[in-house]
Amino acid sequence: MHDLQSGPALLTPAQAVANLTHPDLSLRYYAAWWLGKFGRGEAGVVPALVAALEDEEDRTELGGYPLRRNAARALGRLGDRQAVPPLILCLDCPDFYVREAAAQSLGALGDSRAVPHLLPLLNGSQLVPGRPHPAQPVEAVMVALAALGVREAAPQMVLLLEHALPRVRRAAARSLYQLTQDPVYGEHLLQVLAQEPDLKARRTLLLDLGASGYLPAAEAIVAAAVENSFKFMALKSLLETHLQRHPDLSPEGVKVLGLMDRLL
Repeated sequence: MHDLQSGPALLTPAQAVANLTHPDLSLRYYAAWWLGKFGRGEAGVVPALVAALEDEEDRTELGGYPLRRNAARALGRLGDRQAVPPLILCLDCPDFYVREAAAQSLGALGDSRAVPHLLPLLNGSQLVPGRPHPAQPVEAVMVALAALGVREAAPQMVLLLEHALPRVRRAAARSLYQLTQDPVYGEHLLQVLAQEPDLKARRTLLLDLGASGYLPAAEAIVAAAVENSFKFMALKSLLETHLQRHPDLSPEGVKVLGLMDRLL
């Protein structure tokens, strides 16, 4: 039996850090997830996860790095900016999903040092034959640049509104609204939602609308043909994003709170 059990209550930060180099690769993977969720502020956690970004043992058949992916995600959740330089290095990793996780975490950490390394990735929007994604994680990069307030990225994002992949187009509209506050991009997302026949895509659209902070989307979110749990998450995100820009609760914000109450 392994020393570390599967339940969060049975694991300590020190044990999880030790498990990042455990012979059992599944325990390494779980430890990185656990530390991202429960390791904030604990000594030694960030350096251990940074070291895991260079792991060579946990590999997929296609050459991906599962532990590196989880470590990159975890570092974004912990909020410690000493992770920024190693995450920037991850943007050159051959594993697409490591690059994607690094871009997401760099956006979450909010450090402008990442900007000159993220911007060139927007040029990698071409599709890769046989893969379900572009050459570079342009969705995550756009969201990160929007979180960092990089308005100079807007012209390239406008071009990606015409991308072949719907999720890239959605990420472009969401990010453009966040950067410019131009309602044309919020309305773009609403038009896509009104025409979207696929349930999974509608769920994602609601989350994009919520993350955009476009308050006029609130009624459409409530009316969407998805589960109430997704509607509630989208409205909560919508209000939180709006309050980051406008700390005083506006009448529109009060309306969103009322809609959330109706869903409970």
